[in-house]
Amino acid sequence: MSSSAFYISSFLLITFSLSLISETIQAQSNGRLLPQEEKNALKEIAEQLGKKDWDFDLNPCDGNTNWTTRKSNSFYYNDVTCNCSIPDGFCHVESLSIRGQDLAGVLPASLAKLSYLKTIDLNRNYLSGTIPPEWVSTKLEVMAISNNRLSGPVPEFIGNMTSLVKLSLETNLFNGSLPAEIGKLVNLEMLSLIANNFTGEWPVELNNLTKLTELRISSNRFVGKLPNFESWKNLQFVEIQGSGFEGPVPQSVSVLTSLIELRISDLTGGASEFPPLRNMTGMTKLLLRRCNIHGKIPDFVADMSKLQFLDLSFNKLEGGIANLRSLTNLEGTYLTGNAFVGPIPEWITSRSTGYGIDLSYNKFDKSSEPSTCQDGLNLYRSFKGGNFVDNGKCLSTKPCSEEKYSLHINCGGHKVIIGNTTYEADEDSAGAAKFVHWKGNWGSSSTGHFWGRNVTLDNYKANNLSSIKGDQSQLYMTARLSPLSLTYFARCLANGSYTLTLHFAEIVYRDNRSFQSLGRRVFDVYIQDELKLKDFDIERVAGGVDKVLKEKFIVTVKDKTVEVRFQYAGKGTTSIPSRGSYGPLVSAISVEANFEPPSAQETSSNQKKKILIVAGAVTSSLALILMIFFVSWRKTRSGKLMAQELRGLDLQTGIFTFRQIKAATSNFDAANKLGEGGFGSVYKGTLADSTIIAVKQLSSKSRQGNREFVNEIGMMSGLRHPNLVRLYGCCVERKQYLLVYEYMENNSLSHALFGPEECRPKLDWPTRQKICGGIAKGLAFLHEESPLKIVHRDIKPTNVLLDKDLNPKISDFGLAKLHEEEKTHITTRVAGTIGYMAPEYALWGYLTHKADVYSFGVVVLELVAGKSNMKYHPDENYVCLLDWALVLQRKGKFLELVDPRLGSDFNEEEALRMIKVALLCINPSPALRPNMSTVVNMLEGRLDVDESNLDSNVHDDEFNIQGLRDKFDEMQVNSSENQSLFRSTDTMDTDRSSSTFPSTSTSK
Repeated sequence: MSSSAFYISSFLLITFSLSLISETIQAQSNGRLLPQEEKNALKEIAEQLGKKDWDFDLNPCDGNTNWTTRKSNSFYYNDVTCNCSIPDGFCHVESLSIRGQDLAGVLPASLAKLSYLKTIDLNRNYLSGTIPPEWVSTKLEVMAISNNRLSGPVPEFIGNMTSLVKLSLETNLFNGSLPAEIGKLVNLEMLSLIANNFTGEWPVELNNLTKLTELRISSNRFVGKLPNFESWKNLQFVEIQGSGFEGPVPQSVSVLTSLIELRISDLTGGASEFPPLRNMTGMTKLLLRRCNIHGKIPDFVADMSKLQFLDLSFNKLEGGIANLRSLTNLEGTYLTGNAFVGPIPEWITSRSTGYGIDLSYNKFDKSSEPSTCQDGLNLYRSFKGGNFVDNGKCLSTKPCSEEKYSLHINCGGHKVIIGNTTYEADEDSAGAAKFVHWKGNWGSSSTGHFWGRNVTLDNYKANNLSSIKGDQSQLYMTARLSPLSLTYFARCLANGSYTLTLHFAEIVYRDNRSFQSLGRRVFDVYIQDELKLKDFDIERVAGGVDKVLKEKFIVTVKDKTVEVRFQYAGKGTTSIPSRGSYGPLVSAISVEANFEPPSAQETSSNQKKKILIVAGAVTSSLALILMIFFVSWRKTRSGKLMAQELRGLDLQTGIFTFRQIKAATSNFDAANKLGEGGFGSVYKGTLADSTIIAVKQLSSKSRQGNREFVNEIGMMSGLRHPNLVRLYGCCVERKQYLLVYEYMENNSLSHALFGPEECRPKLDWPTRQKICGGIAKGLAFLHEESPLKIVHRDIKPTNVLLDKDLNPKISDFGLAKLHEEEKTHITTRVAGTIGYMAPEYALWGYLTHKADVYSFGVVVLELVAGKSNMKYHPDENYVCLLDWALVLQRKGKFLELVDPRLGSDFNEEEALRMIKVALLCINPSPALRPNMSTVVNMLEGRLDVDESNLDSNVHDDEFNIQGLRDKFDEMQVNSSENQSLFRSTDTMDTDRSSSTFPSTSTSK
């Protein structure tokens, strides 16, 4: 071989070798040698998450699009990052980011098998459960599991994950007190707990987190004082809005000289001074809203040269406004709802129109008002004296030419005509500091900045993502949104009584197994400056998204104006469907006079005279009618009794004439009869405005019915809740005593569970869950949330009605009792239904709201089992369903209770939760039964079921089922009044509560 050939061969061999080495190195760097055990771990992780699109025939670390996917939809993110620089010949998974994929599994325990993993990001999925204990063995530095359905207390072992640098649990259902063990995470720099259900005081052990630079804990239910900031000198971002803490802002906040953003709002407690923020010259965003701060704005605020947003709204600040002219970077200033006086500073009125300043709801001198109404400067109700709405040049230059008697606004939408009613367009009221004053007889004031997003005017309006059915569906295609405060006002109204209707529908969140269904919108509603709806949640009250909800209020107009204000109070989620999504939402507003407007020919003075004359005449007529009515009643014993009791009622329901009811029911046609019970008959009817009603007619033979008639009107006249049947009004005329209710299409829960097979609606597992939760919410309202605290006394399936969507509504308040809060219990004559009465009440007449809790527990067992408590006997050893349930509890065979008609089509975890909650509720000791608000939280997964009180041994001989039945039999023999005291479910069709009227399918 020649030397040249040798060199050529050598060169080719070297080149080939280098190429081979290069390919090997490239193969390793591209992750082609991922260890099999890590690949197996990824398979397990996929199974636990419910992720089915990973292709395990491809290498997770070579950058292929299956394992690294970023879709144009910014929510979706799929990325597996490997580290191939470790000198062991393999690549290792270092980061998993699986966001926005609506995965419905659990947090994967197999994550612990990825020993090199540092980052797990599972934001925006639909994961449930809690943090697995296996994660303690990981070396995680970043744990981002926000926007899921994770629940229960945060486990104490999290304190052993000391490598954590960032921990985000935002927008989940975690509850209970924060574990002190979190204070062991000494490397933690970021902690986000926003929008959970944390309670209790802030653990002092968290002062050990000295490396924190970001702390976000808004929208929780903490108690006690705000955290002490002394140890957190590195903090740059602080967000504590609507978290339940008590003010004032501690003096230790002064050590946070590195702050860039400080947001604190909605503190409880008394007045406080402006916090010491003097040395925070790097601050860009400052929000101190509703913190009860009094005094003046301190001069050092003017030294925050980098400040872009300043929100000091709804405090008690007074005096003049500090000179902030030097803050040239300011984009928005919100001083709404304070007590500023004196002239409006010139530096404000001379600012450019692109700069938003909101001074609404203050007490400035009217003489300092600019000569023109400036865009970007909101001066609604900014001046002292006179009619607050019309006080100011923007409206005072537009005097009312005539009195109005109605107003209809399509909030955020175009002009809509529905029947004879025109809803005016509202397409230009959006903005951070916007005063709409040019509409004539109405206007609006919009205040606030959506924090956490790049804001455009489109953010102040919601567009419907689906369709809402019904005659008024056009009203719900759009809605107006606000990040802080949104006011609508009507002016030029004739003084008198009006009905204000607020139209709502949750059109932003979705109702599916998606992270977009996890949003919670919470806000307050003020009418004429009075708080009417607190912590209002459209979806919760309406019973779902895309469901129309109308809230009606009687408003007295005294100065020709009506004002309604929607206000955000720092509660609810802020990151669903995207960051910066929150705040009040309203679809439409209607104002209608409750009196007949005068004819067009009448002058203004004549109108006033006529209104006075008519009012006097109506008052006199009503008085005369009542006198005649009462006199006629006194002719009979029952009439005397009813007149006596009705006199004391402050009714908030309508009065129907017998003629109206007769026409609505086609003269009580037998074809319209829905049922009959001890109270009397129930008929379906249709009013002149097409409203379908159910009419309950008191039987002339029913003595007990007279008392219940009065009681039911008194109890229900002022109650409004989506899970209570609504009483429209009554009629007491021509010896006819009638109650008018909303019509319920699907009859009663009793009919749905135990009625004829061919007439029953389908009750699948999700529907049973919904019914259970709805009854619980209705009772929680009666016991804890209603202005009147009420014990129903007769909770049973017959008294739970179902609407067209199978939403439950509690009915029949004839036996209900008021429970005064200062009294521990009521001792009363026993009334109710055997099989649903609590032992302490049935045996001794000892009545508290816990009696309803017991009844609810029985109903839940019937709902799960599909069997009637008093009619189900597996064999001669069992007295009733409850008896069987307790035996199954002792054997640990809970799921044998589940209705066999469901087959395997139910969620075992949810069924166990419902059964255990029911068993807690039927504890023979009322002290060990939970409150209904606790029940709601347990059913919804916000609280764990307290199984320490589930020991069936507590059902001792004194309270055993057969013993109770024997006691009932003894009491019935010995009591001369037993027919009026006890009602057996064995005669359900003739029971008083067969007035579970509203269903066209009810057998006649």
